[in-house]
Amino acid sequence: MNITNKQRTLTPELLHNIDAYWRAANYLSVGQIYLHDNPLLKRPLELSDVKHMLLGHWGTTPGQNFIYAHLNRVIKQFDLDMIYVSGPGHGGPSVVANTYLEGSYSEIYPEISQDEAGLRKLCIQFSFPGGIPSHASPECPGSIHEGGELGYSLSHSFGAVFDNPDLIVACVVGDGEAETGPLATAWHSNKFLNPATDGAVLPILHLNGFKIANPTVLARIEPEELEQLFRGYGWTPYFVEGDDPELMHEAMAAALDLCIKQIKSAQRDARENGNLTRPRWPMIVLRSPKGWTGPKVVDGVPIEGTFHSHQVPLSDPKTHPGHLKLLEDWLRSYRPEELFEESGQLKPELAELAPQGERRMGANPHANGGKLLRDLKMPDYRDYAVNVPQPGIRGIGDTHELGRFIRDVVQLNTEQKNFRVFGPDETASNGLEAVFDVTSRQWDARMEENDEHLAPAGRVVEMLSEHQCEGWLEGYLLTGRHGLFNCYEAFIHIVDSMFNQHAKWLKVTNGLPWRHKIASLNYLLASHVWRQDHNGFTHQDPGFIDLVVNKKASVVRVYLPPDANCLLSVMDHCLRSRQYVNVVIAGKHPAPQWLTMEAAEKHCAEGIGIWDWASNEDGGDPDVVMACSGDVPTLETLAAVSILREHLPTLKIRVVNVVDLMKLQPDSEHPHGLSDPAFDALFTSDKPVIFAFHAYPSLIHQLTYRRNNHRNLHVRGYKEEGTITTPFDMTVLNELDRFHLAMDTIDRLPQTGEKGQALKRKLADKLVEHSQYIRKEGRDMPEIRDWKWSTP
Repeated sequence: MNITNKQRTLTPELLHNIDAYWRAANYLSVGQIYLHDNPLLKRPLELSDVKHMLLGHWGTTPGQNFIYAHLNRVIKQFDLDMIYVSGPGHGGPSVVANTYLEGSYSEIYPEISQDEAGLRKLCIQFSFPGGIPSHASPECPGSIHEGGELGYSLSHSFGAVFDNPDLIVACVVGDGEAETGPLATAWHSNKFLNPATDGAVLPILHLNGFKIANPTVLARIEPEELEQLFRGYGWTPYFVEGDDPELMHEAMAAALDLCIKQIKSAQRDARENGNLTRPRWPMIVLRSPKGWTGPKVVDGVPIEGTFHSHQVPLSDPKTHPGHLKLLEDWLRSYRPEELFEESGQLKPELAELAPQGERRMGANPHANGGKLLRDLKMPDYRDYAVNVPQPGIRGIGDTHELGRFIRDVVQLNTEQKNFRVFGPDETASNGLEAVFDVTSRQWDARMEENDEHLAPAGRVVEMLSEHQCEGWLEGYLLTGRHGLFNCYEAFIHIVDSMFNQHAKWLKVTNGLPWRHKIASLNYLLASHVWRQDHNGFTHQDPGFIDLVVNKKASVVRVYLPPDANCLLSVMDHCLRSRQYVNVVIAGKHPAPQWLTMEAAEKHCAEGIGIWDWASNEDGGDPDVVMACSGDVPTLETLAAVSILREHLPTLKIRVVNVVDLMKLQPDSEHPHGLSDPAFDALFTSDKPVIFAFHAYPSLIHQLTYRRNNHRNLHVRGYKEEGTITTPFDMTVLNELDRFHLAMDTIDRLPQTGEKGQALKRKLADKLVEHSQYIRKEGRDMPEIRDWKWSTP
């Protein structure tokens, strides 16, 4: 539906003031990109007033300023609880300018004051050493979405409104951003929104026509096709199009009034009348020129309405003297003398257009979610302990045990609605099926008779898009709630760059005292590399943690619990934590259980330790250290130890298990790291260390390369060998199995002599026997399947 100016929504005075407010935001945006001094143009512009380096993005900025000014009006008119998400985050000048105009910026940064001196500092700091980034960064009040990497604005917005029934997120989607896979998929988020218990997202597609150097797809398809596209997604699109400011102000005001009334009507119908039929939520398509109100032509090249306005339209006034005059004309076209007092303050009649207090989008507490964060109600994880009368008893699968704990976390927090489980259609597959005892998957599309665990309201949100699950959870956390993302280990890579952005956000906000801490981003990676034998090579990749450990040590944590009791202890810790990214890797298949709950608590608290019950050094120096990290590497290590202790009983073996991977780093590198003396006390300073690791061996070397005994550290892990095979054969293919571990140990210990060599030959024969057996029987040998730990 096209909105025209036939509907007179604004009085002449209000129209004039909104236009002036928009001009003020545009003026400050241009000033941030260009000005080093003379912020009010009280004298003619000089080269010395212009920054030496000109950085920023103008093209999207005037359209976003236009949107922000109009959102201010509807917030006041309808008393809305609203935050603003800038999808084309390069429009940083816009969010900074608007939060400055509404006063929230100066409240946080008093040195950026509401006067001429503050204006000068506002302009200088932008994209300037020691200043602020050019995106909608964490430093900017009101921002929960940095936007430097495109594609996630809409999923963040929906995550923000889950369980926030009064919140509306105005999400500006850039038309370049709209071409990304995550954003294109995110339009389907409306099928997961419950109008009775959730808030609403108002997408505003900013159709300004161009990316960096190319036209955008949605700007070039026919209008009928564009409307059909969004109606097909389930939206009701309203089109605001043109370049005449007066007409556009009227059309935008009319469109926003329609959208807000439609949102309120749908919510009222659901909440008062119980009508949970999925609404066709409204959205706006704003078609305006790229670089609107900027230079029309520079050096004979059209700028406004073309991709040339994307970044800095006048790129080098110092070597192009004519550009200085063009810049001054551009700035003066906004008539700053009509907008600001002599002192530099925004004129009172314009300042009145902004909402007050926490209704300002830059001051809304949802955009500083730690302010709203409440502790989870947590069951006692010890109540879910697996009984381990002796090490090695058979378990049902570690994540299945965890599922009962997560189920009760869900149930305890259902009333306060601040915990959700997110996953790409894998919550049951990953062993957390117990959660469906107390909740359903939230689903607001059509349901059929044979569907299971679907309901308009649920604490589990699943969509077969890792991008959406990650984005929803990030938005949920950033607005003050808690959650868990469960995923197949191999496919969590799909969100590598999203994890990067969130980890960087946390790192930056750690240095901003006014940003309150949020709940940690918790990943549970199950269906992992060593138990994807049935799915084959494509499903076998443990490399996500390599990416994770490269992020700031103050932010990242990686845990590899060896059994269910350790997993329970670790997950309790992660769900209670703040301001981290926690990665937990656990198995879902039946596996041995090693530690009582009491022992598991102690082991997980320390993060690393010697398993005395598996060792036989008897307080002396070992001949070899057998280290392990991960459930399957722990199993294979202990099986190797049992072989060695049986056949080479004089060999002194120390078993070290690592739960907290960051313990391996020096304490100078990570807050969880061990000191060199503490590391040496575990791994010795001169004995061979055979380390069985869950993931790529190079990561252990990366973490320990500074250690005294690194030269004697021999790591076995995944080395990119896999196929559809048996569980044990997966370890054989990567030489992580018990036989290879024992043979490697013998190779490092010449003192084992002929007995060692005889055992090595026997183990080599076992590998041949294994290969022949699985190819005949299609499963592992009985001695592998039925192996149990016993002390020799």
